[in-house]
Amino acid sequence: MPFIDAVGRTHPAAPGARIVSLVPSITELLCDLGLSAQIVGRTGFCVHPAHVVPGIAKVGGTKDVNLEKIRRLAPTHVIVNIDENEKPTADALDQFVPNVVVTHPLAPRDNLALARLMGGIFCAGDRAEAWCASFEAEYAALRAAPKGPPQTVLYCIWQDPWMAVSSDTYIARMLAEIGWRVPALGTARYPRFDWSDALVAGIDAVLLSTEPYRFTQPHADALERQIGKPVHLVDGEMMSWYGSRSVAGLRYLRGLADGTLPL
Repeated sequence: MPFIDAVGRTHPAAPGARIVSLVPSITELLCDLGLSAQIVGRTGFCVHPAHVVPGIAKVGGTKDVNLEKIRRLAPTHVIVNIDENEKPTADALDQFVPNVVVTHPLAPRDNLALARLMGGIFCAGDRAEAWCASFEAEYAALRAAPKGPPQTVLYCIWQDPWMAVSSDTYIARMLAEIGWRVPALGTARYPRFDWSDALVAGIDAVLLSTEPYRFTQPHADALERQIGKPVHLVDGEMMSWYGSRSVAGLRYLRGLADGTLPL
């Protein structure tokens, strides 16, 4: 049976596929589905599983992909993501790769369809269903967990310029699972912003993500002194990596919600 990706393309089951993954979180998922031997290329940001990825050829970054390296690897499938990879890259890959698989999870439960898509195309359906069962169990535990009062939190992903996430993102929908919302900062999915009295007055706290910008605790301490509102460092992988890491991400959210993780 064919499997349908995020842009409506159908992909038949492909036993023995040669895969290049340009999406770090999906590289990890493929490995967890038992497909590591079929991954012939990955980005330099594909760092999980740490004991597997050093043996897979690098083909550049998520934004600066080396198309010639991919061409030499002769993949049958390249996996891309609408947020992480550039459309011109995907268009160029279409010219010489038989199957460009486009992904775009936007909410936690989209991980189920993602796992089944990967498992279906690459003939690892049983492993995908087992993974989905683990996800469903962790999701049910999150939904049943006690939660504090709703909050408005500014989730920052960059500085110089300052950038945050909008409500139309996977991160914001993760936060929504525990009753936290992000402020509206315009129409961009990842808006730039300037600190203003009105912005600070409208939020309860700031969350600084450890990726893609490498915010650290000194950043959080300095910003808290500047704006006079609580500023917390959060694990960017737990909040933004779909695929395999999303199960741990749900557990991480539960810790934020019930206060067992320090904020």
